[in-house]
Amino acid sequence: MGILITILIGALAGFLAGKIMKGAGFGFVVNLIVGIVGGFIGGNVLSWIGINWGGTIIGQIVTAVIGAVLLLWIVSLIKKK
Repeated sequence: MGILITILIGALAGFLAGKIMKGAGFGFVVNLIVGIVGGFIGGNVLSWIGINWGGTIIGQIVTAVIGAVLLLWIVSLIKKK
């Protein structure tokens, strides 16, 4: 069941980050990848600054969205060059 939750959270986080950064999602597979990588990035960045959501689903989604937005922002900076 854990992998299914991870997939759903990753897809949702990638979709939300796409809406925030670009105004549209990227499709299920790309949203999933962006969301899962974003969850990893967000978890690390938030732990560095001492934020811990306590493992709640909402906290996991917020963490993944924050990380996915950071990922998309970094990619947009690289694409500009």
